[in-house]
Amino acid sequence: MSFMTIDRLKITNHLLKRLPEATYGLLQPQMERMSLPVRFSLIKPNRSTEFVYFIESGIASVVANSESGQSVEVGHLGREAMAGGHVILKADRTPTSTYMQIGGEGIRIPVTTFNNALANSEDARVLFLRYMQYLSIQVAQSALANARYDVPARLARWLLMSHDRVDSDDLPLTHEFLALMLGVRRSGVTDQLHIAEGVHAIKATRGNIRILNREKLMQIAGDCYGLPEREYARLIAAGEPAP
Repeated sequence: MSFMTIDRLKITNHLLKRLPEATYGLLQPQMERMSLPVRFSLIKPNRSTEFVYFIESGIASVVANSESGQSVEVGHLGREAMAGGHVILKADRTPTSTYMQIGGEGIRIPVTTFNNALANSEDARVLFLRYMQYLSIQVAQSALANARYDVPARLARWLLMSHDRVDSDDLPLTHEFLALMLGVRRSGVTDQLHIAEGVHAIKATRGNIRILNREKLMQIAGDCYGLPEREYARLIAAGEPAP
């Protein structure tokens, strides 16, 4: 397989942009830019991970699955993130699955190349361990939201997180997908979208949700939204807005 040199100045993934120059140089020969369409599987559950993916555009979901077929989103990834974080913790596989919910582009790197680069840079290891701390906070806040907040707040949080990660007010999402991500019935999502439309926060059409008023969504979400984003800025982005 041939690889084209990827100009660092054209990188949009926040983690790759923050890598030490020497570490980026080690990874660059094995970087492969690729299309990541909707439903593209980035990480398959319980299977040895061969590549890590750095998302350049679009959104991926980390999904927990039960043996009986129940599923819910536990992680929300965009250009601030990578898919395959368990590799940083020296795990070769994970029971969760990760796939694209909004299509985009990304850069994949073989796990062996990624691990070798981290072994040669303390600064890179610190960066990715801080990323894992941020991700653990996001997962914890998702658990808190699911257990202690009502569906309107959780939906608003989810829409805000998605809005953070795209360069548009339009989110190409179906009601079915929202129901899966929030762990509720489709009819419940439809009802809540109608309520959000009633206060002119969004406009929902078939396969798309347009954000009309972000401030109103933030009011609905309350403190259900914002903590992981602040922690990303503190841990990784040195005070810059995230993601």
